Amino acid sequence: MKDRIILHVDINNCYASIELLERPDLRGKPFAVCGSQDDRRGIILAKNEEAKAYGIKTAETLWQARKKCPHLQTVPPQHDKYRLFSRRAQQIYATYTDQLEPFGLDECWLDVTGSTALFGDGREIAERIRNRMKTELGLTVSIGISFNKIFAKLGSDLHKPDAVTEIGRDQIETIVWPLAVERMIGIGKVTQKRLNDLGIETLGDLAHCDPEELEILFGEHGRNMVLYARGEDTTPVGRSMDFFGDSKKPNKSIGRGTTCRENLETSAEVKRVMMDLCQRLSTALHEETLKAGGIQITIKDDQFKTQQVQTQLAVPVRSERDLIHYGMNLFNENYNWKRSIRALTITAINLVDETSPYQPSLFDNPKTDEKNELLDQTLYDLRSRFGASIVQHATQHLETKGPQLQPNTSQDETNSQENLH
Repeated sequence: MKDRIILHVDINNCYASIELLERPDLRGKPFAVCGSQDDRRGIILAKNEEAKAYGIKTAETLWQARKKCPHLQTVPPQHDKYRLFSRRAQQIYATYTDQLEPFGLDECWLDVTGSTALFGDGREIAERIRNRMKTELGLTVSIGISFNKIFAKLGSDLHKPDAVTEIGRDQIETIVWPLAVERMIGIGKVTQKRLNDLGIETLGDLAHCDPEELEILFGEHGRNMVLYARGEDTTPVGRSMDFFGDSKKPNKSIGRGTTCRENLETSAEVKRVMMDLCQRLSTALHEETLKAGGIQITIKDDQFKTQQVQTQLAVPVRSERDLIHYGMNLFNENYNWKRSIRALTITAINLVDETSPYQPSLFDNPKTDEKNELLDQTLYDLRSRFGASIVQHATQHLETKGPQLQPNTSQDETNSQENLH
């Protein structure tokens, strides 16, 4: 069977590059896109090449970044603008194929196997896209070309910025296998450490493992890691990939989080924060016409230690009421209050389309469910039309020791994989 031709397009320094289009005065200077301009709460969302040269990293705090580069300049994020450019980029990609799979705002897989008669081979199509992105949008991209999605993404990561990298079957041993295991998508820090502890340092080491043995240690994800490292990824473009073993679950997630002006010390204060986050999260789910099949909360204490817990839901939800209920249950069941809390995030995981069918419980009350859905939609409609503050919980107005909230935009994320640039 003839190999597929898969492209992975990655917009270089996406947020920062878009900002430069209207702030040319920042060109050549180290700058970062930062959710808050306050040193304590600000998180680096994106940075340009000049900032990278100082060792500034995405997701570190602004005060850490300014230790490395005191003259670092910052700009606030403009998410609507980033989404607009992402849509324009996808319009360019769609010129060459209708088999597209966006991965966050800045990345996209394309299957151009059926397009070569019209537009040339994979490299020619990649060069066309690279040139059009420059001339039409003013952005540079790195593009990987391979016979599967995993290696196409590896290719786009290998050479940046503004490059095209091809990985063929005859280059697996020379290009792919010498790479560290964490270079492959789906292998995070925890999995990397576990693999390294087993003496598995490179993708070549991983490829030579027994998939059954790794399945015992890591579940289905272990088997998949071995197959992916060997180049045996047959996942079609257009279907979301789950890198943790269950292809039926979507790998997209949406989270809302905040770093507080004052640390949280009581469950009542946490609930006030949770209400604010769940209101924003519910709105985001409505806008994406999605529901949460699971809930995850991330807690950072005053010593910067992070605890993350999650639960799967029998019935997908998106109402503010349900999100608060499940979020607070998770919190109360898992946090021991040995330390006060500095930051909190709630994330909707295992997302499903709002129209997806589900098996109702024997204890569900259809009339109550219908009323709750109507109330939820009414709240969304009111807030969409008149602003988020038009309807609020009474407890959100209580004068307590609770913190003043400052949303940390870095945690307004849409993707189960890292969506920071």
